[in-house]
Amino acid sequence: MKFTLSWLKDHLDTEATLTEILDRLTVIGLEVEGVEDPAATLGAFRIARVVEAVQHPNADRLRVLTVDPGDGSSVQVVCGASNARTGLVGVFAAPGTHIPGTAVDLAVGSIRGVESHGMMLSEREMGLSDEHEGIVDLPADAPVGQRYIDWADLNDPVIEIAVTPNRADCLGVRGIARDLAAAGLGTLKPLTIEPIAGEGDSPAVHLSFPDGPSLCPAFALRLIEGVENGPSPAWLQRRLRAIGLRPINRLVDVTNYVTHDLNRPLHVFDADLVEGDLTVRRANAGEEILALDGKTYPLDPSMCVISDDNGLESLAGIMGGERSGSTDGTTRVLLESALWEPLNIARTGRALGIHSDARHRFERGADPAFMEPGLHHATRLILELCGGTPRTVTLAGKAPDNTHTIAFPPTEVKRLSGLDVPAARSATLLTALGFTVNDSAEPWAVTTPSWRADVEGKADLVEEVVRLEGIDGVEPTAMSRPNAVAKPMLTTRQHRISVARRALAARGMVEAVTWSFISEDAAKAFGGGAPSVKLANPIAEALSDMRPTLLPGLVHAVARNVDRGHADLALFEVGQVFAGDEPDDQTTMAAGVRQGRNRPAGTGRHWSHDGAEATVFDAKADALAVLAAIGGPVDKADVTRDAPAHYHPGRSGTLRLGPKVLAHFGELHPAVLDQLDAPERLVAFEITLEAVPEPRKKTTRKPAFVAHDLMPLKRDFAFLVAEEVDARAVLKAARGVRRDLVTDVVLFDVYRGQGVAEGHKSIALEVTLQPTEKTLTEAQIDAVSDEIVAAVTKATGGSLRG
Repeated sequence: MKFTLSWLKDHLDTEATLTEILDRLTVIGLEVEGVEDPAATLGAFRIARVVEAVQHPNADRLRVLTVDPGDGSSVQVVCGASNARTGLVGVFAAPGTHIPGTAVDLAVGSIRGVESHGMMLSEREMGLSDEHEGIVDLPADAPVGQRYIDWADLNDPVIEIAVTPNRADCLGVRGIARDLAAAGLGTLKPLTIEPIAGEGDSPAVHLSFPDGPSLCPAFALRLIEGVENGPSPAWLQRRLRAIGLRPINRLVDVTNYVTHDLNRPLHVFDADLVEGDLTVRRANAGEEILALDGKTYPLDPSMCVISDDNGLESLAGIMGGERSGSTDGTTRVLLESALWEPLNIARTGRALGIHSDARHRFERGADPAFMEPGLHHATRLILELCGGTPRTVTLAGKAPDNTHTIAFPPTEVKRLSGLDVPAARSATLLTALGFTVNDSAEPWAVTTPSWRADVEGKADLVEEVVRLEGIDGVEPTAMSRPNAVAKPMLTTRQHRISVARRALAARGMVEAVTWSFISEDAAKAFGGGAPSVKLANPIAEALSDMRPTLLPGLVHAVARNVDRGHADLALFEVGQVFAGDEPDDQTTMAAGVRQGRNRPAGTGRHWSHDGAEATVFDAKADALAVLAAIGGPVDKADVTRDAPAHYHPGRSGTLRLGPKVLAHFGELHPAVLDQLDAPERLVAFEITLEAVPEPRKKTTRKPAFVAHDLMPLKRDFAFLVAEEVDARAVLKAARGVRRDLVTDVVLFDVYRGQGVAEGHKSIALEVTLQPTEKTLTEAQIDAVSDEIVAAVTKATGGSLRG
């Protein structure tokens, strides 16, 4: 929101300096984003008179001017403007000044052999407008030597503030002045708007919404005849230009001025171009409108429009139509002031990509009580600037009463904020903001003003008091210092997120942060796409669904990097994923993707490692590393082959703890990668942090490490089993024998070929026996070996290989 200092003082009677105003704005929640001081850019330019203008000796289109800058000197300036002449009074820039319109630092120069000591300026060179037909031509009595900005009344700082979405009332200068006055920085000047009576009827307005709720609660319209349109007066043009708006004509400029001055968006139609009555309705499928920005927009029945007997005239609450826009030749004008359904305005503007001043205000909620007064105020300005005869106001619908009363104990200020504000002071502050305070009731009955729809309860009233009184008034309180060591503050989830990040970074992976939203196609490719996780109002068509896994975003990130020549990547992310819209459907996942020659042993081609591409086992190792880091049961986790469909069916796996799924890993399915336009081979993993059970608390009875006096011994076994037998079954059977002696079982070889029958394979195990009391005898070792062979044979049907 932009406004000038003098504009603010139209509503605020204050002696405060600019610095004091800026400081107070930020304190009360209207953060100052910038200040444009014209003195910094235009302060060096002075009014000067051309004493003599003669033809340049070496150029037909140039003149050599002798300029009096008002300091008693005479300056030679070479000028190419067609209106440069003897006696002209204009604006002079001396060498060493900066020209804002061209971003040039002026210096003494030679133009076609003649020295030039400065320049006479056009409006475009000063950054005031696009006018560049000639240099500025001022009245003959303009004071030579005076600063141009002082004479032209341009020495008016422009302030820009950030207005949060809930403070729609501060999208008008008067709302800002009201807040400053309530904060003690002056007095809010009264604003009296008398209704303007008219003669004769204005055209009728019909609100036609037979098949659903109305998108227009109320609509006021007035016909004004005999107006004389044209350029606006200088004061109005200066104010609009100062806030970045281009003056168009008096009628349009009045609506823009009231929009920013009083936060009441308006629209004007050329009445001679409107046929019959106005109808406010939903757009028909296939309708289009040529808007005032020169673009044609396709509409649908979710959008609200204004039409007449000729067709569409306006995109309601957002932008008018080109066909009925006012011009300098307009003599009969329809002035509109209406209320619109905020959510519909936001959806329509977003769908069409239009962001206008009207949309910005209506989607945040305009003051319903000011709809008709705003129309009368704009009528008065039009009559002052354009003349004319107004007709009576046509009103369709009824402006809703959005005020409500809140039961407010004044002690809530102290309880919720810690700020000790006397009750009388709280009542004064709320009253200054426009609230009606009945402090004779217990608790108080506080009625909200029509322009503060964002205030809903007691806490909102406390916020209003605190921001005006100043949060700096809260007394600092020292934190207590307990004698005992503080317990850990992180939850299990927070701790696991931090540990998982460190573990993956230590494995050479780079963290990425991707969107929580993905396209519908990508969601379905990774097992998502359920209606419950579709966004009702997506920020883009390609971001329509909540992600079921982190992998789509990581794959897209890898693809973008590879397309730009950055191959051999390893990216990971830890974040939220969504299986549905229930609370338990939102979980935390750690996932990673490796591409090309990026392996834990090293990246790319190098003499120190083999430079092979990442494999499914690298992805498995990444998943196990995360599982180990967060205290998961790595030694008890089983590997199964039932990975989701977005993995390669023969090169992937699932880590399970009984029936519970902990993680998936493997190569991603080629069809999924092709759909995402990603590299043809990627390995990935994903682990759900909440699925991992918390480790059991360690007891002090059993030491973490036992040093044995006796040496362990190892025995190798090779079993012949059918091809379909899973190696896990062999390992599980061997590990289940004599747990007091068998401390480790490792699979070290799988063989198929000569000596092994067709349809069979040889699985070789290394079994570690650790005696604890005495050295094992040969007979004891043989007995354990026989038990292992018997257990494997029973579990798998295999036999010891001879």
